[in-house]
Amino acid sequence: MLSYLSAALPQFTSPAARLLALQCALRADTDGHVRLTAGLLRGMRLHGRTELWGELEHANWLRRTAGRHHVEAQLLDTVLLPEQRDGRARARAAHWALRPAPLAASCGPPAVALVALALAAQTTGDASSTDLEVLARLCGHSPTQTVELLDRLVASNALTGWRHDRQSDEVFWWLPLSGGTASRP
Repeated sequence: MLSYLSAALPQFTSPAARLLALQCALRADTDGHVRLTAGLLRGMRLHGRTELWGELEHANWLRRTAGRHHVEAQLLDTVLLPEQRDGRARARAAHWALRPAPLAASCGPPAVALVALALAAQTTGDASSTDLEVLARLCGHSPTQTVELLDRLVASNALTGWRHDRQSDEVFWWLPLSGGTASRP
């Protein structure tokens, strides 16, 4: 879904709007209708952030209607609709995206939460890697911003460390193990 959003949304779309779009895409019904409760938006620290909905409307990605205790929207990107088959799997994915194990840094600012989500989606075991350009594109950041956000994940102890191989442009990261240490290859 992050790959789809990186292609469907303009590069300048904010991390908070991308997180909102992710929840909308994962929670939409087969007709592209989505309803997000005020409680869910408060938990994501996005309640009352009408500018985020405006970003997604400006990108012609959705059209919203406001309710008293929820926000309803219609997704306008019909490419997404045929993929709406397994509602339970999508609901689990939407819930997981709020606290992406093993990098539960979603309580941080949206930019940090989005990088944590992208890393968690690509993590296998206690150490993983991906291309820096791919990671930056998934999050709508520049590679320089992504590097700074990786440092913030280390500072918050969500990651034990990370390294950028400039020859291959690959980024490696290590997760803390349950004992508070991490293994590095």
